[in-house]
Amino acid sequence: MLRHQDVWRAIDRLATENGLSASALARRSGLDPTSFNKSKRIARNGKPRWPTTESIAKVLEATNKSLGHFVALMHEGSEGGVMQRIPVIGYAQAGRSGFFDDAGYPAGAGWDSVDFPNVGDPNAYALEISGDSMEPVFRDGDVIVVSPSASIRRGDRVVVKTKAGEILAKQLSRQTAEHVHLVSFNPLHGGLEISVEDIDWVARIIWASQ
Repeated sequence: MLRHQDVWRAIDRLATENGLSASALARRSGLDPTSFNKSKRIARNGKPRWPTTESIAKVLEATNKSLGHFVALMHEGSEGGVMQRIPVIGYAQAGRSGFFDDAGYPAGAGWDSVDFPNVGDPNAYALEISGDSMEPVFRDGDVIVVSPSASIRRGDRVVVKTKAGEILAKQLSRQTAEHVHLVSFNPLHGGLEISVEDIDWVARIIWASQ
């Protein structure tokens, strides 16, 4: 039986396979970026809203996948196991209040979510990059997966949240008892030294679409 949740699961997994969020997949396919948002999957009257055959055809063309592959994604691992559901939001949104708790774990409302291969951290989340400030390492539309519980070492790529509410994706140069030294991905931007007292949390980037 063809189920509403299975069709949407396949779209989410197709996005993940290509290192994209559902909104980025829609945009790459020439669709409105909000086409696959969670809010669009249920009509105002509460009835399930199905993706159109045209939109499915467009995402298959954009990802160079067959209908057979799409059907397989509808069912593979649907009971869990190697996949986990992780929240995802836009990088520009991440600095707003309410998205993280004091420990840097995803919290609150406004998150989308996607199925992703299990990364061993139930609190892992994804950020969709916007703009060109992190090129050439991260480009507009790339997705990074962040693990709040992963250990951090010198040279790791990290996400830092300051107490002023700023979200920074950088490379950790070194850390002392008083300061965190960061290197920008974009060579046009210099390094950054932040007082430990001005930082809410630091989390490691464990995966990125390239």
